[in-house]
Amino acid sequence: MANSLTSLSLCQLEPEQLAAAVELDRKCLGGLWSEAGYQREMESPNSDLLLLCTDHRPIAIGCVWAILEEGHITLLGVDPEFRRQGLGQLLLCFLLRRAYERGLEWATLEVRASNQAALNLYNRLGFQSVGERRGYYPDGENALILWNKGLRDQNYLIQLEGHYRHCRKRLQDSHWSLENILPTQEFLTLSRKS
Repeated sequence: MANSLTSLSLCQLEPEQLAAAVELDRKCLGGLWSEAGYQREMESPNSDLLLLCTDHRPIAIGCVWAILEEGHITLLGVDPEFRRQGLGQLLLCFLLRRAYERGLEWATLEVRASNQAALNLYNRLGFQSVGERRGYYPDGENALILWNKGLRDQNYLIQLEGHYRHCRKRLQDSHWSLENILPTQEFLTLSRKS
């Protein structure tokens, strides 16, 4: 892939992508949600379900629920073939941006205690561990509960834009074409959903 660029796009999950989303979930999250579960999320006005795609193939998936003032990031997964390139960070930036657009004040999520790569990512984007759910996962592993309480802070938006800019550069410096992804200068042009 020395000189070829792979186009990357961001979109909301659409009905014709359901089967591919379920397959991606199986590959990267162990089958967390069923097709019916994804269908419910697509229909919910409180849910933003985003995909990163290449050649119309989903390679990363994320979801944030709006619950009162809270943005609950319910899933974030990247196809194992495409991990360690910054795609998870890019998608997380967009999920946090959506939470901000909805007027939410903080974000929360659960993560496997052993998933150091994810913990590093979440810590970089302002999440802090506040507790643990024992035996949370089907295999008995504990989950750490992470919170980010600064979504309404103007400084947080500046930091988020910095993470987004860094992530875009990292992806562009490798083999990704980001023409279909929001330019950095527009990332912070936010409109609150009513």
